[in-house]
Amino acid sequence: MSTSRPVDNPADAFLQPTDGVAISFWIISIAMIAATVFFFAEARTVRSHWKTSLHVGGLVTLVAGVHYMYMREYWVQVHQSPIVYRYIDWSITVPLQMIEFNLILKAAGKKTTAMGFWKLLIGTIVMLAAGYAGEEHLVNPWSGFAVGMAGWFAILLEIFCGEAGGLVKDCSAEVATSFNNMRLIVTVGWAIYPAGYLFGYLLGRVDDVYLNVIYNLADLLNKIGFVLSCWSCAKADSAKNQSLLA
Repeated sequence: MSTSRPVDNPADAFLQPTDGVAISFWIISIAMIAATVFFFAEARTVRSHWKTSLHVGGLVTLVAGVHYMYMREYWVQVHQSPIVYRYIDWSITVPLQMIEFNLILKAAGKKTTAMGFWKLLIGTIVMLAAGYAGEEHLVNPWSGFAVGMAGWFAILLEIFCGEAGGLVKDCSAEVATSFNNMRLIVTVGWAIYPAGYLFGYLLGRVDDVYLNVIYNLADLLNKIGFVLSCWSCAKADSAKNQSLLA
C-alpha cells in the first residue's frame, strides 16, 4: 500500500522552468552520461596501455551521472541539499580519480609503488569521512572541517611533493601537461567544496540555491575536465607513436 503524500499540483513534482538549480542538476546528469559514452568509445582509439585510464575515467562520469539523477529528483521534491547523495558519489568517484594519477604514470612507463596509491586513498577517506561526519553532526562541524582539510592537504602533498609528483618530472611533455592539469583541478577546482562547507554550512552565508549550482558546475569541471586531461594525454601519446611507426 502506497504511503506517499498526494501532490496538490502534479506539475510541482516535475522540473519547473523557474528552478535553476533543478535545471543545472538535469543538464549535468546528461553531460555525465554523454561523457561516459565518449570516454568508453575513445578507449578503442588509443594504445593499449591507455585503455584502463579511459575506462576508469568513464566509470567516474558514469557513477556521477547516476547519482546526479537521484540528486536532481531529491532537489525537485524536497528543495534541500542532497548531502547524502553527494557524499556517496564522492566516496566512489574521488578514489577512482586518485587511481588516475597512478594509471597515467604507469602508461608513461614509470614504476609506481603501492605506497603512493595508499597515501592518496587514505587522504581521500579522511577528507570525505570527516566532511560527512561534520555536515551530519556526527562530530563537531568545525572539527570535521579541520580534519577534512588535513586529508585534502595530504593528497596535495603526495601529488606535488610525493612519489607521484616526483615521477612526473621525467615524463614526456604530453604526460606532464595532463598531469599538471589534473593537479590544478584537485587544487583549485576542489577548493570550491571546503569553501562551500565553510561559507554555506558553518557560517550560513551562502544559500542552498547558490551553493548547489556552484557545486554542480564544480563537478562538471572536476570530473569531466579531470578525465578529459587523461584523454588528451592518451590521444597525444597514441598519435605520436603512430607517426613514429608510419
